Amino acid sequence: MKFATRLVHYDVAPRDPYSPMSTPIYQTATFEQEHADSFGEYDYSRSGNPTRRVLEDQIAALEGGSRAFCFASGMAAISNVTRLLKAGDEIVADWDLYGGATRLFGEVIDRAGVTVRYVDASDVAQVSAAISPATKMVYLESPTNPLLRIIDLAAIAAVAKERGVLVVVDSSTMSPYLQNPLELGADIVIHSATKFLSGHSDVTGGAVVVKDEELARQVYFLQNAEGTALGPFDCYLVLRGLKTLKLRMDAQQANALRIAEFLQGHAKVAAVHYPGMPFHPGYAVQMRQARGGGAVLSFAVGSAAAAKIVAEKTELFKIAVSFGSVNSTISVPLKMSHASTPAALKDARGIPAELIRVSVGIEDCDELIADLEAALKLV
Repeated sequence: MKFATRLVHYDVAPRDPYSPMSTPIYQTATFEQEHADSFGEYDYSRSGNPTRRVLEDQIAALEGGSRAFCFASGMAAISNVTRLLKAGDEIVADWDLYGGATRLFGEVIDRAGVTVRYVDASDVAQVSAAISPATKMVYLESPTNPLLRIIDLAAIAAVAKERGVLVVVDSSTMSPYLQNPLELGADIVIHSATKFLSGHSDVTGGAVVVKDEELARQVYFLQNAEGTALGPFDCYLVLRGLKTLKLRMDAQQANALRIAEFLQGHAKVAAVHYPGMPFHPGYAVQMRQARGGGAVLSFAVGSAAAAKIVAEKTELFKIAVSFGSVNSTISVPLKMSHASTPAALKDARGIPAELIRVSVGIEDCDELIADLEAALKLV
């Protein structure tokens, strides 16, 4: 089946005798057992829940993995993956990551003796040179957040495989519809389900997808042991949102491309970062490893004061952190999504204070462009 069909045709309720069209919400903490000395398929929702299993199986199928695991947030998913490491291990990471990830790397996992080194992963040679005997994981986003840089995932995976190093890709900006890192050689894919998977700003969640059964066993053990799984009602919301993933992303990506073209030609815009446009330095790689540029872009307007004005004066673009909703949002990353980045790394990254990030929704594109145009006239 093609992707659009797979989004709505799957086993929504395995072994349910009533054949519902929508997955039931198994809103229960515990399940009655037949025997006192053995467990059935489900016993306690922290360990497994039928609603969550349907969602996990669907995400795994869409991403081309063998297993998927859903978590209470995207950060819980990232944290779970870092728990695969032990004291003395090292992560080589690209320097342009979500602020919450860098906070976790810089202020939490270091307590467990895991270190992180940042490189420019758009240069494969830098990644190769950075891998040491202690390196057990390469951690990437592509496109990156908020500068929308493109990492050659297949090239990085090939280098890491030669050295026996896991490759982890946060693919939240793309979703399984536009990019499948496992097919490019990655070992683990992470999604913030809060974003394009659910798509409606009504649920917080995360997902980890793997191909290798041993990795699946380890991820599940940690999910169960630490109690970080997504609850059944939230799983239901993500399942409902997933059914329209293609429809939403087709509309959002088309809008984003038009908006990028508008911004590229605007006199008050100093730079536009959108990998779906030929002017983007990573365009060729993006078109090779993904199916479009996505619905997130960023642009610079000359000064931090100007960025504040544009963000505050738009009407259809609402000021909000996160991205991926049917509603268009706008933010100043340095002050919002990346404000939690440790100071030393924030200085090294050099995210421009005048940078604005927008997540493009499904609204009428002419009205979105008019909204941006009106705000830009004020700077």
